Amino acid sequence: MGFEVWVDLILFFALFALFAYIFATVTITNLHKLYLLFHFAMMLWPFCQFAIKTTENPTFQLFYVKLAFVSSPLLTTGWLLFTIFLTGQSKFLRRKVSLFLFVPALLAVLGVIVNPNGWFVLPVNGGYIQRAYGPIFWFNITILMIHFIVSLYIIYLALVSNNTPRIKKQVMHMLRGILVVAVFTMMDIFLNVILSQYLPVIPGMASLGVLLSAIIFVVAIHRDKVFDIVNIAHQDIIDTIEHGILVLDDNEIVVEINQSLLPHINLRIGDQFNMADIFPHGPTAGNIEWFLHTYRERPLERIEIELLHPRINRHISIHSAPIMVSGLMVGRIITFQDITELRRLIDETILQNKILQERNEALIKIQDELFQTNRKLNQMAITDSLTGCYNRHYLTQQLENEVMKNRKYQISFAILLLDIDFFKLVNDNYGHLAGDEVICNTVEVIRQTLRRTDILARYGGEEFIIYLPNTDESQAKLLAERIKSTVESNKVIIENIAHSVSITISMGLLSINDFSVENILNPKSYLNDLFESVDKALYQAKNEGRNRIISVVR
Repeated sequence: MGFEVWVDLILFFALFALFAYIFATVTITNLHKLYLLFHFAMMLWPFCQFAIKTTENPTFQLFYVKLAFVSSPLLTTGWLLFTIFLTGQSKFLRRKVSLFLFVPALLAVLGVIVNPNGWFVLPVNGGYIQRAYGPIFWFNITILMIHFIVSLYIIYLALVSNNTPRIKKQVMHMLRGILVVAVFTMMDIFLNVILSQYLPVIPGMASLGVLLSAIIFVVAIHRDKVFDIVNIAHQDIIDTIEHGILVLDDNEIVVEINQSLLPHINLRIGDQFNMADIFPHGPTAGNIEWFLHTYRERPLERIEIELLHPRINRHISIHSAPIMVSGLMVGRIITFQDITELRRLIDETILQNKILQERNEALIKIQDELFQTNRKLNQMAITDSLTGCYNRHYLTQQLENEVMKNRKYQISFAILLLDIDFFKLVNDNYGHLAGDEVICNTVEVIRQTLRRTDILARYGGEEFIIYLPNTDESQAKLLAERIKSTVESNKVIIENIAHSVSITISMGLLSINDFSVENILNPKSYLNDLFESVDKALYQAKNEGRNRIISVVR
């Protein structure tokens, strides 16, 4: 046997070695199983091409020819299914589409096996080493072309609809493998079948295409893990996370790094990692020293630090956590989060809160000033501007309620109306400013004599009225005498006047002890009646010589 006989066998053993390599070195997933079936179908072609040439028995030769061409529809069907599953285009597995794609392939297989009337293949010179192909052969080739075109269409859809770099990469591997086997198969048909009468047979062409295609797939499987869906999904998830992720083993060797971190850190898988290199050089702050110390001395703790990196002028949050397996630390995962925007929002919120607090404090101050102003205005509305005691209007409002309550509960009370004697002489002799000083000083003396519950009000001019709640006649007379004697003994010192000024007062005293009078419907008229009675008493005291008290009882 010449060398051309052994070419297909060599290619078969190469394919078998690749099959064994894949089976032994990868974690078998469903896609790996599908690929191994696809690979097994590829191995049948060179084996059958070799076997045909090792026997002169036409029956065995025909068997190997049929077996080789039975593997052909299986091979194209396999790569079509493989393409569908790899790209996720499951819509091509719907019933109508599946019937269109796979039923003709099964018919082709059946036609090859039965070979009715030699429509698939006929012997030449009594054997099948050289053979003539019939319509079933060309039907088989048509199925191969249809499957090839549909596979290219599916790959095109996957490339257009998917933006994930890793998915695109594995689809491109699939495209290269299919193009290689398709090109070599078409060349084999064109040169060794169509032009067989004009050119010598070139052995192993289709088998070589199958081998090259298998090599492309095996490299992709081993190096790029294109069929390891778990790892692909894992890597895609990691790469789509905006935070930088770094995975270290227990020797601080980088075993994983995601795309978000790569532009900002000079590390690759397999490099030795040093946490201190992450931080800016020069004097380190206390929190960085603490972080590095904890990272080195207490590796089982989860630690986190936030810092403003001067080189990139960004706020970075670094978080380190141990990776535990069965209670043992096998590595670390370190995440890097850019929190510049978050920090800006926090700082802006703090600033706005500070501004708001300052505005609130200003509003509170204004509110307090308004309260004080209102209080002063209210005080001015109810007090006499000269003496500071209550005015007649306030006293009238208070007594309208008080006297009615006293009558209802039969509580004794009294009213004192007093007037400074000969006050006009003070104004005439010493001036009105001195008169005002006499009035203010007299009010202060009277106020010191009164009880906390008594109400002193300026009635008009030099007249003052005092309301004595819960006071009977004897108590009222005693208090009135005390006020009169205190004022009489008081010496008023006036600026620019050599001697002190003394005054006396006349008083009318009205005590309310009798509550047998019918109900009073109008408290204001009743109060005016009381004022009129005490005013008459005061008038009588003045007529009788002043500096005295005239008491009346109702």
